Amino acid sequence: MKNFEYRYSGMSIIEHRFMVPLDYNDDKGEKISIFLREVYNSNYATKKLPYLIFFQGGPGYESPRPITYSGWLKYATKYYRVLLLDQRGTGLSSLISSQSIINLNDIEIANRLKYFRADNIVKDAEYIRELLIGNKKWSVLGQSFGGFCATHYLSFYPESLEKVFITGGLPPLEAHTDDIYRATYKRVLQKNDIFYNTFPNAKNNVKNIADYLTNNQTYLPNGDLFTVQRFQQLGLNLGFSDGMAMLNFLFENAFIKGKLSYSFLKGVMSNQTFDTNPIFTILHEACYAQKFATEWSAFRVLEEYPIFKYGFNKKLIFTGEMLYPWMLDIYKSLSPFKKAAQILAEKNDWPILYKKEVLQKNQVPVAAAVYTNDMYVDRYFSIETSTMIKNIKIWETDLYEHNALRSNGEKILKLLFTRLK
Repeated sequence: MKNFEYRYSGMSIIEHRFMVPLDYNDDKGEKISIFLREVYNSNYATKKLPYLIFFQGGPGYESPRPITYSGWLKYATKYYRVLLLDQRGTGLSSLISSQSIINLNDIEIANRLKYFRADNIVKDAEYIRELLIGNKKWSVLGQSFGGFCATHYLSFYPESLEKVFITGGLPPLEAHTDDIYRATYKRVLQKNDIFYNTFPNAKNNVKNIADYLTNNQTYLPNGDLFTVQRFQQLGLNLGFSDGMAMLNFLFENAFIKGKLSYSFLKGVMSNQTFDTNPIFTILHEACYAQKFATEWSAFRVLEEYPIFKYGFNKKLIFTGEMLYPWMLDIYKSLSPFKKAAQILAEKNDWPILYKKEVLQKNQVPVAAAVYTNDMYVDRYFSIETSTMIKNIKIWETDLYEHNALRSNGEKILKLLFTRLK
């Protein structure tokens, strides 16, 4: 269903809304809305360019908004009409938030959220593909978790795909979350070392902030309790090309007259989006789960790394892309999901996400960028997965971080497109 079309900054944009089943095994059941923004170069309006659907990272984050005509999007629209999908539960698709689930009980919330993983995101894409172009094929670009979606797509609907491009998102096909977090905790420790070596003043600034939080009950501007553990979660930014510098500058002016400043506290809030994108916290571990329960894997594995406990040594160590059950207590907007999140953490019958036997016979051309020092999607598992996918071309580099599609998008996409010419 086409809503309306408009133009600006050299782009033509069509906004689409589709009604799809919440549960694809129940066509007569509840329907939810999926929003799709189609972007194409106004100069190429008369060309019949093929479609490229973009799967955003996350899980639980909406597709990027085309604010400026630049980067990977500008390059991609030379060759494709780009479809920016707000994955179910995000953005302008039927949103999952503390407000949207207010009339549901804990079991109903859990039963609803189990349909918001990669498998159903891809089913939405397939549903939309058939409506837009019938039995024609399209191509896929997946960033981070979007690469997990692309690999699922390749496993279950290869006949629908022309080409697949993946950036920082080749998923482990069979690994348990415990092993995944053991690997990523080690990578986070390396990023902490780089951060403190790059910004020598940061160690003292961070210690002063952590000591203040230890000795003073502190609240963020929205009323959330600000603890040392929550402070450590700012380490989620350490794996981005601009993340370390951003944190350093945030920390260097944290105090005014011996107290944490409002601007610092507001900056902390601005750099933590767990509250506005709850799917990330609730389903992050589940995006790896196949026939097993995650049981708050990152929280359990953390016990194997006492160095992350403040006071273990002389400096605070930041955590990374790990989610913990205590977050459902101190993030007010996450608290309505607490019991449902526990139900999902104990769920042990998650469907299979990848078909290795299909991937080993794959005929769809695939190009994937693997970042050697990726803090979020471990390089070892990505390379292992690449050996199980036929017809894939890997470009591994240590020159870029996980957010390279955002920071150096035109170059990254050009390299991947060239590999599949």
